[in-house]
Amino acid sequence: MTFLWRRRRAGGKREPQEGVGNSDTELRIPTHYRCPISLDLMKDPVSLSTGITYDRDSIEKWIESGNVTCPVTNQILRNFDQIPKHAIRKMIQDWCVENKSYGVERIPTPRIPITPYECQELVMEIKNLAKESERNKRCIVNNGTGLQLANTFESFASSSISKHTNLLGEILSILTWTFPLDEEGISKLKSTASLRCMTWLMTGGDLSVRQNAIFVLKELISADQACINSLIQIEGIEEALFQIVKVPICPKSTQACLFIINHMIRSLQEKSPILKLVQMGLIPLILDIVVDGNKSTCEKALGVLDGICDLEEGRESVFTNALTIPLMVKKILRVSDVATQFCVSIIWKIRNENDKLVEAVQLGAFQKLLVVLQQPTALSCFLFHCLNNFYYLYMSLFNLTKLRRDPKFIEFPGLTNKSISYNQN
Repeated sequence: MTFLWRRRRAGGKREPQEGVGNSDTELRIPTHYRCPISLDLMKDPVSLSTGITYDRDSIEKWIESGNVTCPVTNQILRNFDQIPKHAIRKMIQDWCVENKSYGVERIPTPRIPITPYECQELVMEIKNLAKESERNKRCIVNNGTGLQLANTFESFASSSISKHTNLLGEILSILTWTFPLDEEGISKLKSTASLRCMTWLMTGGDLSVRQNAIFVLKELISADQACINSLIQIEGIEEALFQIVKVPICPKSTQACLFIINHMIRSLQEKSPILKLVQMGLIPLILDIVVDGNKSTCEKALGVLDGICDLEEGRESVFTNALTIPLMVKKILRVSDVATQFCVSIIWKIRNENDKLVEAVQLGAFQKLLVVLQQPTALSCFLFHCLNNFYYLYMSLFNLTKLRRDPKFIEFPGLTNKSISYNQN
């Protein structure tokens, strides 16, 4: 393929043309001045580890697309370092000057690209400005800094995570307070490279980096729940989430992790990632959180447990744990209306297992459910989707003939058939 500059007869601007024409009016671009990818005149020639020279913009797009080979030789690149070819650039600039009469404009001398170290200094300067005042922070957010940081994060995550760990961690620390981002910023953070990087940092970074990674991931899912489908494709995400729950960093990071797991349970059609978490030992950890966690953490833990109980394999694992029934009964009316709703929902899911119902009744579940029914605020939470469940649960607990004959059955003082009658209407 031959590329030429053709002189216009009427004068004015000249433009590059493709083809062969009169040698008096057309100029051929030397082959070694053209980029092998774009086939255009190189403006910033750089060479790779294979020794082949490309235009910087073209080869960067090639690498950012996920390619790891040299476009010309097809060899695996040992690294992605791009070495400027100053001699070739000066030759191209001289050639442009010599052929100015053909409409060729001299290419400007490119600026030296910013180094990762300089980029980190800029990020630190942004952090320091934000610390000075809330006004500075608002100004930073309102002027699109979040989008630029999302672009930067994806760019460095695509090249080498291990080489840029500190920079990536600092970017995440700023991104935690730049949400909500626009659609373009979200698309950068939910890319495969960005999600893989956040997953890696959740397992391989220090405590603050792990905390910031889970915070950003939580905000990302809040902004676009569809990215859950991309997240589960990342190798090691289940292990990363499990470790955040197993080795708590702070209550907020645990809550963010439970938030993500809960969305995975509720949103995914494919439940294998959830079952993998169950097999790792998630349920005992969740029960420990319910025992010791604060109100918000306890609510999210119970939400995860309730979602797991919707899966047959998960339900079996939940109720084989001896702590489940006593804990669910104990937490009714003790945490919040939301927690009570989850506890009752979990207990209702054992309605077909008489031995579990016996245990629940002996622990006082029946009495607590009657109290719940008497509280309009609590009852309103279930009015549209759980009212029938309450009724059948009460009837099952009271009418089990096994309970009436069981000498271990606890008689409730003051409770009669009349006192527990329920108007189905």
